[in-house]
Order: sequence, then structure tokens, then C-alpha cells
Amino acid sequence: MDADNLASNMNEQAFYERLDSTAVDPPDLFEHFEEHSAGDRTYYLLPDARHEVERGTVVLPDADAVVRGYPSVPRVFVLDPGIPSFFGADARVSVEEKLNGFNVRIAAVGGVLAFTRSGYVCPYTTDRARALLDPAEFFEAYPGAMLCAELIGPETPYTAHDYDDVDSHAVRVFGIRDRETGEPFPVDERRELCERYGFPQPTEFGRGTVDEAVSTAKEAIAELDAAGREGIVVKSEDGREIVKYTTASQTQADLAYAFELPFDYGRDFVFSRVIREGFRAVEFDEDGDRLRERAHDLGESILLPMVETIHTVAAGDRVGERQTVRGDPRAIDELLSHLEGQGLTIEIESDQRDGDQRVVEFLKVSQSTSDRIDYYLDGGTYDE
Repeated sequence: MDADNLASNMNEQAFYERLDSTAVDPPDLFEHFEEHSAGDRTYYLLPDARHEVERGTVVLPDADAVVRGYPSVPRVFVLDPGIPSFFGADARVSVEEKLNGFNVRIAAVGGVLAFTRSGYVCPYTTDRARALLDPAEFFEAYPGAMLCAELIGPETPYTAHDYDDVDSHAVRVFGIRDRETGEPFPVDERRELCERYGFPQPTEFGRGTVDEAVSTAKEAIAELDAAGREGIVVKSEDGREIVKYTTASQTQADLAYAFELPFDYGRDFVFSRVIREGFRAVEFDEDGDRLRERAHDLGESILLPMVETIHTVAAGDRVGERQTVRGDPRAIDELLSHLEGQGLTIEIESDQRDGDQRVVEFLKVSQSTSDRIDYYLDGGTYDE
């Protein structure tokens, strides 16, 4: 962005010092920030991690506030010895469910706002966070904190997934951090605060030594896999160290999702998920019929959705991501404007009222996949 414009809107030196980066000076850091607006408010976000400042970090000059990005969480391909190796033999850890939804940070910065993982202020998620969590009392007591949460359910604008106890959408708070430093609250304190303020949170399967955690994690993964749920996160008691592990059913669902739009998702997305299945098969000592069953499931998750998409494009129909959202009509209008403002093509497929709520089904059109499939169906060549 224009560094001069940013400097004219905030005390660049002061925010540079507060962000505690490895950049040599303010321009070295702030040249990477982008200017955006939400209503009449201007804010600056960091779209990619730079100088040890997390992706999605936001600076709001009018509120003299920093909202730190959520850190990248590493993954283990095997639970044992992955968990003991990551945390160390003497550590005590907590095993919690990892939910399949959309990661948001909620902070009181001149009003309660919800920020996406990339740092955008999402009007719809802000509205839902205010309504579903009612966090005003919490932020009165902890004004410098941010709630790290997952927006889940079948009716969300970003990641739709069915949960037995969620009819439309819900928010689950999985972390509380200092919004300026990113320092996490310990697991005990965070879970107690969520209970005190009535914030729903993910299931905790157990807490104990790393050896106990391996056993707990394997039992939890078996249960979650059978239910088609995403996976687990393992956290040190102080909340500073986190590692994740995903179920086979979620890996296959990810691949099916990616191959519905095969020219929109990179090879790294696919490769990492196939690798997970290879290590999973080895860790659980699969061979013979069970290994062939895993291979069959993996192949179906790749081939079947791609073939369906090719047929859809060949028939002249649009392809993309279908979403359903439910909420205040004004918030829905703001959401659709927000998505279009990010360069997405949105096609409304259904727009109805349910009492005082508006329910909209829409398609985020994938022009890239449509154009590439059309090109190859017409005889185009592919350079390898």
C-alpha cells in the first residue's frame, strides 16, 4: 500500500514498536500492509506473515488498537511419537476437538468486531458474534483480550459443515489471547472464562501427560472419524504450544471439496492431504483389505467430484461453492457487498424470509475452473 498514506493516518513508529517485529524500521514493515475499510472506519491488515508478524494482523488507528493474527498451527502426521516429540517427555497437555468451520478473532476495538483469518472485518460474522456470544460483559472485564473462535454449521458464508447440535450456525470459542501481543490464556483459565461468560467451546477429551495424550488422542480420533468430524488439537497447559491432527474422513472430504473445483486449489493442498493418508495407514499398521479400502476411499474422493464438475460445465452450468446464510437482512446485505468487494462473483439462487431473518442461498462462481474445463473439452492442450 501507499506508505505515505498509512503514515498520515497513524503513528507509524508507535505501532512499529508495539508489533515487535524483525523489520529494520517502520517502512520495512508497513509497506506490506493493505488499507481497507468497514463502514466509515479505515484499518490496515497484513495479508501474509512478514518479519515475524502473523498473517491477518490488523492495525486500527482510530481505536489506537492492534489485533494480532492467529498463529499458524503445525500438524503431526503420526500421533506417536509426534505428540511426545513436539511437546517433550515431561509436558502436560490438553486434547480438544478441532472443529470444521471458519476461524475468526473477536475484539472490542471501538465496538465489537469479528476479523477473518486474513484480517478482514466481516460484517456478517461480526453480527453473529455479537448476537450469539453477547460478549460486552467479557470485554468490560478484559478489554485487551480477543476471543478466538470458529463459526460452524451448515449455514455460513465460508465453510459449511453439518453438526448434529447445530441447525444453522453457531460460534465456538477455542482460545482467548491478548489481542496486541497474541499471548494465549492458559487452557484452565480460558475454559473457566468461557463457562463463566456462557461462551460455547469445543469438547475437551482429556488432559494429562504426553503419553496419556497419545492414548486419548487415538480414542478421540476414532470417535470423531466415525462421526465425520474434523480432528483434534493438542495444547500445552499454558496454551503456547499447539499441534493438530485430522481424521481420515475430513481429509477425504477436503479432497472431494478441492476436486469439485480442480483448477482453483493448488497442488500443495492436494499433496499434503494424500501424504496424511499414507502416514496414517502406516501408523495404524494397515494392510490387505483395510489398506485397499483406504485407497479406494481416497480415489473416490478425488475422481468422483471432479467428473461431476466436468459434466456440469459440459452441460453449460456454472460451478463454484454453494453457501447458505441466515441472519439479519442488513447483515446479509453487508456480507454480499463484502464478498463482492473481494472480487468474488456471487449468484443468488434463493432469497427468502423466515420471520425476521433473511435466508439466502448463493453460489460463489469459480470462473477459473469453468474456463479451464471448457478449454480442455474443446481440445485444448495441457503443458506438463
